[in-house]
Amino acid sequence: MAGGSGNPDFGSIQNWGIAIFTLVIVTLLNHYGKGMLKLASILIGIICGYIVSLFFGMVDFSAIGRAAVIAPLKVLPFGIKFEISSIVTISILFVINSVQAIGDLSATTMGGMSREPSGDEIRGGIIAFGVSNVISPLLGGLPNATYSQNVGIVSTTKVVNRRVLSLCGIFLLCAGLMPKFSALLTTIPQCVLGGATVSVFASIAMTGMKLVATEEMNYRNTSIVGLSAALGMGVSLVKESLAQFPEWVTMVFGSSPVIIAALVAIILNLILPKNLK
Repeated sequence: MAGGSGNPDFGSIQNWGIAIFTLVIVTLLNHYGKGMLKLASILIGIICGYIVSLFFGMVDFSAIGRAAVIAPLKVLPFGIKFEISSIVTISILFVINSVQAIGDLSATTMGGMSREPSGDEIRGGIIAFGVSNVISPLLGGLPNATYSQNVGIVSTTKVVNRRVLSLCGIFLLCAGLMPKFSALLTTIPQCVLGGATVSVFASIAMTGMKLVATEEMNYRNTSIVGLSAALGMGVSLVKESLAQFPEWVTMVFGSSPVIIAALVAIILNLILPKNLK
């Protein structure tokens, strides 16, 4: 909302003003809009914020001119090489990301359909997650993640229709294969994106709290949740706390609060006695 880290105008009144304007539009449409206005509240908020940004000269179209029209697919553009240290590190990350994916899948069904996912739904989601991460590197892409931001959008709009989600996938494919289209998306100012999506992150947080609240909050469960959250957030916010460890430790455990939080939660759930009240 402040303009994006590294922006010379970071924290300016102009950035905050446009971000708050965008947030107000999204919030008003969410609570007072009906039909398509309510469902497309985030998109409409971004469009309104984008238009205002144009008048303030905050939109730079130069990237569109530099971008190519078509970007052909390349198979294994970086080659392939097997290193034990990399395999072990990435394996740990994928296990933790699978835990995050289960949480995102659960939050999506709870936020969009007010129920927990079935075993088959979780299983199918994890399989799709794994398959996509096998295909992506072969085409020069980065590993995929389920992205909690999308969970917040589903929770806000309640739209879980497969046709809608498939159409979103087509847009992403177009952005990957048509650099000019993806360059157009990058012209959206950070303050506009921040103002439009802060409500999404709020929705993610509340959905997570609802999931936690589905279990009995006895001393055992509050210990697991509290210690996991405290250590996960603490280490990720103060990455220097791992400065004396090998580089791979910092890369694995300092990159995201989810990794440490998930590991601590799993270990405590295994070792703490079930009858601990």
